[in-house]
Amino acid sequence: MSTEPNMPQKTMDRREFLHWVKCGLGGAAVGSLLMRDGIASPDARATHFKPTASRVIHICLCGGLSQVDSFDYKPELYRLHGKSLEADERPDVFFGSVGLLRQPDWNFKQHGSSGLWISDLFPNIATVADELTVINSMIAESSSHTPATFQESSGFRLNGFPVMGSWVSYGLGNATDQLPTYVVLPDSRGMPAGSTSNWSNGFLPARHQGVPFRTDGGEGNAISNLFPARRIAQDVETDSRSLLEQMNRRHLEAHGFEDAFAARITSYELAAQMQLAVPEVTNVSGESNATRESYGLNREETRDFGRSCLLARRMLERGVRHVQLFSGGSFGSPRINWDGHEDMKRNHSREAGRIDQPVAALIKDLRQRGMLDDTLILFTSEFGRTPFTQSAADKVGTGRDHNQTGFTVWMAGAGLQPGISYGATDDVGYKSVENPVPWHDFHATVLHLLGIDHERLTYYHNGIERRLTNVHGKVLRDLLA
Repeated sequence: MSTEPNMPQKTMDRREFLHWVKCGLGGAAVGSLLMRDGIASPDARATHFKPTASRVIHICLCGGLSQVDSFDYKPELYRLHGKSLEADERPDVFFGSVGLLRQPDWNFKQHGSSGLWISDLFPNIATVADELTVINSMIAESSSHTPATFQESSGFRLNGFPVMGSWVSYGLGNATDQLPTYVVLPDSRGMPAGSTSNWSNGFLPARHQGVPFRTDGGEGNAISNLFPARRIAQDVETDSRSLLEQMNRRHLEAHGFEDAFAARITSYELAAQMQLAVPEVTNVSGESNATRESYGLNREETRDFGRSCLLARRMLERGVRHVQLFSGGSFGSPRINWDGHEDMKRNHSREAGRIDQPVAALIKDLRQRGMLDDTLILFTSEFGRTPFTQSAADKVGTGRDHNQTGFTVWMAGAGLQPGISYGATDDVGYKSVENPVPWHDFHATVLHLLGIDHERLTYYHNGIERRLTNVHGKVLRDLLA
């Protein structure tokens, strides 16, 4: 019978009751089982068209990976080593020092049946060359770390805009009621430039903000304050939650279901579920020795990032939509990121040594488990580095400055053409000259692979229908399978 006020009451006859028992209760039971197993969710949303990917792992290299030392092979740099860059105008670089051209510090080789060029900087990633879709013609709008990192994450150089993980959460909804939709795994050494703004929900509802987990691998909870400081009796806990639920409901009704408070309630409800789920998902002791070895958990230099990569896989298995991993923190001395101003060889050798084995292991593990077919892996940096050194005009220095005019990122997994390179920089790897790719096009392509039309995923804010790609963006269809 209906219990809504001012509605006529209707009593079910026997036939209607039996039909309701068969279909209504059965449907509810099936729905409950599907949600329990992570197959369905009350928050899941329909996509604009059939997706090829349903989840994302985004690996962010903070500081600026050198494309000419990693994935963008430029034979001319060997021939021109020690010579001046031939350009129509003086390069506008961050620190203003334009030294002589410098050859790569690592040898390049072709790998896999695809023949992709990858340097010895990444010997393990080179073993999965045939899984990679490399973009060698990325461009950014800033050579300053913080605004460039914001643009990499949100499409805008200013903070206050939702990042890609938040848009994915908003567009697809959650696939589990026990873990967040969007999880962030920062570098154990420090936060990226811009700190927590890199996983901001911006003007989207607060529940779409990224949830950071601790990644130092030490003792303690993966999420601070997830558990009470002292043990609480079960009956006290139950009664307290019941009272809190009543108070929250009354407050919501009194304040017109205000978003920030509603999101806080939702976060606390999720936290209660996470008290059971988080210890399980972050406990990797049950993984085989072979798996732990492959991710580098048994080596000091790879342990932290290897654990983050393994956690990413475990989270995807349990319904998390978007996991963002950061390699490198922000500023400091000595540097704790890919910002190789002083000594490229020392800087990039250290940083690549931390992530090369874990990233390759993650790709192989996802492939072996059949998960790469519907998982999208992104490997990005806010900008690249100059082919000339950061030094006096007549010197071949040891470091390279920031370069937003041409750099490399790669993708792997669902819906992509594997083992290809797209776009090109000039003969020395300085400027993108063939199919330049701005971040708006990159983001549009990611959303497309997830079944989302980037022009239709919008949110009304301050009189504007906002979107991840602003008023720009085109899908890079040449990358699609």
